[in-house]
Amino acid sequence: MTTPIPPSETPDALIAQGRYWATTAELEEMTGQKHAVLRTSLARLTKEGRLFSPARGLYVVVPAEYRSWKVLPAEWFIDGMMKHLGRDYYVGFLNAAALHGASHQAPQTFRVVTTQWLKDRDIERVRLRFTSSEHVADMPTERRTVHTGYMTVATPETTVVDLAWRPSLGGGISNVATVLKEIGELDTELIARIAPLRNRATVRRLGWLIERFRADLDAHWLRVVARPEEGEPALLVPGRKRGELDRRWGIRINATVEPDV
Repeated sequence: MTTPIPPSETPDALIAQGRYWATTAELEEMTGQKHAVLRTSLARLTKEGRLFSPARGLYVVVPAEYRSWKVLPAEWFIDGMMKHLGRDYYVGFLNAAALHGASHQAPQTFRVVTTQWLKDRDIERVRLRFTSSEHVADMPTERRTVHTGYMTVATPETTVVDLAWRPSLGGGISNVATVLKEIGELDTELIARIAPLRNRATVRRLGWLIERFRADLDAHWLRVVARPEEGEPALLVPGRKRGELDRRWGIRINATVEPDV
């Protein structure tokens, strides 16, 4: 049985072990404290900016260089938090775009796509925003190294598909076009395979954008899966009903798209 350590020493003890977070049960074992006594100790450390809790039952260490923040950058703890919650996830939308070189507009929130609804949460200066999707496991992702380990990030293809799916979460349709121009190499055959997982409007919207703003890419397979002659026209900007019909893509052009590059 290990000798309990004072709660005030737990942040340094965890970092010495190469760890940045621990569950309440692990902290009980480390300190020998339980229930209300442990909660009081953890509340004191949180007030001092040495720990914070992004989810019930999980505490994250704040090293000295971030003590004034009372929180870590979201990239440092999102993987531990989502594993603690038992949720598949990936970092997406403008946050993923920035990691892939499309950082013209710095994101003001940290957007995570996950399997089930999660309540958005603000922790000091970190603003976590969650989008639920039943297709998290089907979308291509990659593991990125961060200071505390790893996090899962949307690939460039998944990033542009999601931005076409929910343009409002990407700063609007013109900013989506900006990202599309900045993000670099894309595999359009892969995009044509995953975009229908969102919906046909996503396929048509993204195909239309690629054809106009990425002359280096072949949108052939997107047109194949878009089936523009079938059903009702999609909307370039969801929610706005009017607009000129582009029969080539089966989409109503209900906004002026002006990329900022």
